[in-house]
Amino acid sequence: MLLNDREIAELCNKHSMISPFRKEKIHKIKNRRVVSFGLSSFGYDISLSRADFRIFVFNNETALVVDPKNPKNTFYSLRPASDGSFLIPPHSYALGVSKEHFKMPFDVLGICIGKSTYARCGIILPMTPLEPDWRGHLTVEISNSNSLPAKVYADEGIAQVIFLQGNLPDLSYSGKYQDQGPLVKTADV
Repeated sequence: MLLNDREIAELCNKHSMISPFRKEKIHKIKNRRVVSFGLSSFGYDISLSRADFRIFVFNNETALVVDPKNPKNTFYSLRPASDGSFLIPPHSYALGVSKEHFKMPFDVLGICIGKSTYARCGIILPMTPLEPDWRGHLTVEISNSNSLPAKVYADEGIAQVIFLQGNLPDLSYSGKYQDQGPLVKTADV
């Protein structure tokens, strides 16, 4: 069953499913327009943290293929600009982290999808599952498909999570991403 705003809020209040949790949709901060985040009718728009933002740099001298089992490429850590934005180079890939911490109940699956605000600008976020019993800050994969640099904003909306509730499964999450952020080698920029 797809969970609505009341059911999401109840899980957040009783089980701390999302923290911090915003029961309202935020469109402005101090009279400044932002990419919205917070509770929506059938989901929750997460915001991008200022921490752990990394740009992927392919190193063709040490690797001929991108291999998730044997990464020989580099992610460079970036700090946000004075306006809170991160600049993603053309045709590049970045990893960010949600400000929100998730503690998924045993009978709830979350599916993270990109916001249309960014999709309309050629910024693509692949779908990511939040497995039952998974907890942590969600790693957000961001791809700039443009031939120009693209901005994403910290402390503002980046993606939406929709929640599905079902019968209790036999298996719960036991993967390597429990309580972890991006698992990549980094160098500071």
